[in-house]
Amino acid sequence: MILGDSLSVVMPVYNEGNHLEGTIDALVTAIDGSGFEPELVLVDDGSTDGSANIARASALRFVHGRLHAEPVWNGHVYVETESLLGDFWRLLAELAWRDYFDNPRTTSFGFAEFDRFPKGTTCFIAPRDLLQAAFVHFRSGYADIRLANDDTPILRALAAEERIHISPEFACLYAPRTTVAGFLRHSVHRGVVFVDGHGTPASRFFPYVVAFFPVSAALTVLALRRPLVAPAAVAACGIAAASYGVRAGRSRRELGTLALATPLYAVAHGVGMWRGLAELVRNRVRT
Repeated sequence: MILGDSLSVVMPVYNEGNHLEGTIDALVTAIDGSGFEPELVLVDDGSTDGSANIARASALRFVHGRLHAEPVWNGHVYVETESLLGDFWRLLAELAWRDYFDNPRTTSFGFAEFDRFPKGTTCFIAPRDLLQAAFVHFRSGYADIRLANDDTPILRALAAEERIHISPEFACLYAPRTTVAGFLRHSVHRGVVFVDGHGTPASRFFPYVVAFFPVSAALTVLALRRPLVAPAAVAACGIAAASYGVRAGRSRRELGTLALATPLYAVAHGVGMWRGLAELVRNRVRT
């Protein structure tokens, strides 16, 4: 619909998640430089493949009018859940940061609440001067910078100066690792960066980092003496995750996902944490 110099494009959508992002990008490219003041209206006709969430990922207009008063925005991340492992990544985020995901809304968090809200630089907007000032606070305990937790210390410093806003209306779509090999590699990597990012008293996860090493070492020694301890511990990990899911009101399908995938994740993440500790020790020895 054309009215004067404005152009409204109405796009009905039904289960077009695989093509929607490319279509929107192509439309933006076609309109750019045309001289029209464009408006894109997407009408979701009851899609079941997450098309509405993908459309929300193109929601820069939502934050545009808010940037003057609220300059820092972290995107709400929608996770593709077309497989059991993909669904696990979604559940991991939603259960870790229940303060937000139990009631997704437009809100903000500062330094005090930093570890209770999802954050990351996958989809992030902030003024350049604030980011440059925050980068001064970047520290890593690792000599190999490729293993460092590259955004947690920066965003933590940023949150101390300016509240970070988040909303389902400013979002992105994340495609997780869903092959078993990719899942395990990424889980190990998360363990490595977890130690670097949360091995500090400033993090609410610090006690868990400290407790993990003696507990896991004791379990390993016990498992070497009594081999049945290892499978029992793995099974207990899945049961504990599912039990937490019950308390969080998750569906039966989600409880099954937690019970099956959590042991794989826990073992790989634990391996990564031990590698992280080795990197810390190696760096201390070198210096």
